[in-house]
Amino acid sequence: MPSAEQHRYLVALGSNQRHPRIGQPRNVIPAAIEALENEGIRQLFVAPIVESLPIGPSDRRFCNCCILVETRHKPEELLQATKGVERAFGRRAGGQSWRARVLDIDIILWSGGIWASSSLQIPHPRFRDRDFVLGPAKAIARDWRDPITGLSVRQLFARLTKARPDTR
Repeated sequence: MPSAEQHRYLVALGSNQRHPRIGQPRNVIPAAIEALENEGIRQLFVAPIVESLPIGPSDRRFCNCCILVETRHKPEELLQATKGVERAFGRRAGGQSWRARVLDIDIILWSGGIWASSSLQIPHPRFRDRDFVLGPAKAIARDWRDPITGLSVRQLFARLTKARPDTR
């Protein structure tokens, strides 16, 4: 029997809230990666965990990481699997955007290029503006190209972090 097609994804994980069993956000990330493996999502590369300031109303710093994974899951199936892992870690749907959370998982890029549905957009619509995604992503997928801009993750990170003249 032929095997189903394998897909590769760049996935971002973030945490800024303690988990009652696992502990601090820095411990949540590796536990979440293990939970993804249990869903048939094989990790190929894991970036170092970085800390970042929150976006929005939360005042807790985030721990962020990117992983390059391989799976038979098509994009919508991977989304369902990641949402299931988030729920298992205590994430609740709805409520205020960018609030403190035990776990946030976002699909950033896909080996198939562009995906758009009512529930999922790949590439992630805001990843180009987030150094806490591009920094870790650069460590493991520096040459992966954004199918919309044609730029590599390395180039996107360089553009985002380039020193700008003081305009005061």
